[in-house]
Amino acid sequence: MRAIDHAGVTVPDIEEATRFLESAFGAVIVYAVLPKDGPDQAGEGPEAELGRTSGTRIVHMRLLRIGDGASLELFQMADGEQRDAVRLQDFGLTHIGLYVDDIDEASAAIKAAGGELLKGPHPLAGVEDRPGNAGIYGRSPWGMLIELITYPGGIDYTDDAAAIRWTPRP
Repeated sequence: MRAIDHAGVTVPDIEEATRFLESAFGAVIVYAVLPKDGPDQAGEGPEAELGRTSGTRIVHMRLLRIGDGASLELFQMADGEQRDAVRLQDFGLTHIGLYVDDIDEASAAIKAAGGELLKGPHPLAGVEDRPGNAGIYGRSPWGMLIELITYPGGIDYTDDAAAIRWTPRP
């Protein structure tokens, strides 16, 4: 294994989600995996390959990139049962975490783009609890949980740490 390449996010409307991610985080479109004017991805083969319920169609897929981290692959589905966005206590992938240099500026950008913030910013915990380190959670307009995190004070790694955390280069 080399690295996380992307995370998949199902959204109600790819155009609206793209506008939010561009405005809030400076996301850029890499390419359309499945153009909206192209044929849908449907049928028994793709349903079995991706674990979708019968009749669910992918009508649009787009790859975005935020900064120098992994990509986000957006999916827009049709004709399948869908649930609300997961919460932190639910099983599975619960949120994306974005490293930011200025947590107040990034928080304002989420709000200006139509997202909401939860309580915070708050200090980080454990080995991450150093001066200047902070985090805050928020939600996208479709309910996806997003964490903003900054740790300019560093991380107090223990002597038995097997690896160090990815951190953007200055």
